[in-house]
Amino acid sequence: MHIKNLIELDRRAVVETVRIVAAWDGRAADRPTPCAGWTLADLLAHCTVQQHGFARAARGERSVLDDWHPVVLDDPVAAYRAVSDDVVAAFAALDDPDAPMHLPELREEPVPAGLAVGFHLVDNVAHAWDIARSLGEVVRLDDEVLAAGRAIARNVPDDERRDQPGGPFARALPLVAGAGALDETLRLLGRDPEWRRPG
Repeated sequence: MHIKNLIELDRRAVVETVRIVAAWDGRAADRPTPCAGWTLADLLAHCTVQQHGFARAARGERSVLDDWHPVVLDDPVAAYRAVSDDVVAAFAALDDPDAPMHLPELREEPVPAGLAVGFHLVDNVAHAWDIARSLGEVVRLDDEVLAAGRAIARNVPDDERRDQPGGPFARALPLVAGAGALDETLRLLGRDPEWRRPG
């Protein structure tokens, strides 16, 4: 897929996360999420720092692991909206799929932009679902975005790196015959599509 097409699909995934986050009234920040051990506040802080880090990388900036540690924010919804706008703008300026992006959370060596955008896309698909489930909202991702997310998820290694503390995904769950693109993507990334917020 041409990088510009991938960037457009990523933009739509990011926009959906913003829509879902904007539905939060700021209360019950300690509500659980499908990410084991993470509250809604934890997850939103993680997503915020991820958007910021990917935006910096797309602009050719270097960062260190400490830059990717979530912080407490006074207005998490506004902060998330701002960094999401920033990463969309930064990605829009990319045109070389081989341009190096420095993402120390993934690996020490630079990551080709095309690969980085794909990882960002599938991450935002998963986090859109995570946040929506925590809030009791419905994810509205179009078929093109979901198909791309599934294709990328199928190529994410399911190895010992997923067992490490802070790993991006849990071990994959068994696939279900006839499952839709979103359900398959979630299972490939170690999430149970049947997860519901307790209570």
